[in-house]
Amino acid sequence: MPAARYSIFSLLRNAATYHREWQAAWRSPDPKPAYDVIIVGGGGHGLATAYYLAKEHRISNVAVLEKGWLGGGNTGRNTTIVRSNYLWDESAHLYEHSLKLWESLSQELNFNVMFSPRGVLNLAHNLHDLRELQRRVNAIRLNGIDSEILTTAQVKAMVPILNCSPNIRYPVLGASLQRRGGVARHDAVAWGFARGADALGVDIIQNCEVTGIRREGDRVVGVETTRGFIGAAKIGCVAAGHSSVLASMAGLRLPIESHPLQALVSEPIKPILHTVVMSAAVHVYVSQSDKGELVIGAGIDAFNSYAQRGSLPIIEEIMASACVLFPMFSRLKMLRSWAGIVDVCPDASPIISGTPVKGLYFNCGWGTGGFKATPGSGWVFAHTLAQDRPHPLNAAFSLERFTSGALIDEHGAAAVAH
Repeated sequence: MPAARYSIFSLLRNAATYHREWQAAWRSPDPKPAYDVIIVGGGGHGLATAYYLAKEHRISNVAVLEKGWLGGGNTGRNTTIVRSNYLWDESAHLYEHSLKLWESLSQELNFNVMFSPRGVLNLAHNLHDLRELQRRVNAIRLNGIDSEILTTAQVKAMVPILNCSPNIRYPVLGASLQRRGGVARHDAVAWGFARGADALGVDIIQNCEVTGIRREGDRVVGVETTRGFIGAAKIGCVAAGHSSVLASMAGLRLPIESHPLQALVSEPIKPILHTVVMSAAVHVYVSQSDKGELVIGAGIDAFNSYAQRGSLPIIEEIMASACVLFPMFSRLKMLRSWAGIVDVCPDASPIISGTPVKGLYFNCGWGTGGFKATPGSGWVFAHTLAQDRPHPLNAAFSLERFTSGALIDEHGAAAVAH
């Protein structure tokens, strides 16, 4: 029987039984008494870590513990932008490694993560913006990463609906462009890594909240959860937004703050925006999803919070900023808004590091840039857990930099977000 015909009959049969006989993409096992490694957090970074632990390091006696459902945290609450145009060498190498993994991730996982390299534009609105972008493009290209400067005419040709009039408050004087950047489908990334990790023997345990980290002296021995104690010699914490809470369970204090970050989408319309447009001066970034919705985001709420909700003034600012760049958007209705929780380090760069507590590791502090790093973050964190030492790509992102002073200041690359 032809494969397409078989697929149609399979869909009809499972529809008639309300998908009760549909094969699950991953198992839902009960937790074992102990594992070699426990990953706390079932988002993209945590699932990627588990996948690469099993695939690259042959460590499959691993449990991913998620207090809710997979991808229900920041993985499902972001604007899905992927890029590697970072200023500092350490950041550029890490994000570029991640982008290269993105480019073959659908084939790697045999799961369509819908990565779309449609390009990422960063606009310049004054001479200082333009000179700063030129400096950054030169630094990025020295690291072998694609980046270029566009003139106003080139920007207008690429994005015809952008207001490029010279008489407006924020005229577009040019832009930087990373053509290999783009967007991906956030939930597909979580599902693809979950299915891949499960196939390699990893236990994915949902609705299992970690309530404590048990120590014996200076070493971890396991975690307390809502489903009982689970032992492990190594624990990797990858719970964006709540990393400080997990650290406090082990008697640690991390140099991070948690903030709400909002985004919203419009009603769906026909394709009119074929790239990602970002502006630090106007303070907004916009792309269009495959469903036709405009995906719009801006900066964090200034207050500290663990709540997945934000404030109305930020939404008003986002909408006003979007209409400055795209006056036609004023006619659109917004469909929905949401917020995630981001934990931000003082230098706007992540922590991918061991801790003074033996066997306890943290991957956190990504701020608003975590999604783009998903595969690369999981890849280097898996190496760190398996080898008990950082990979050269994440060696600079240790906790020690906050005492040595070797900070990696990426506030400019994070642009709109910080």
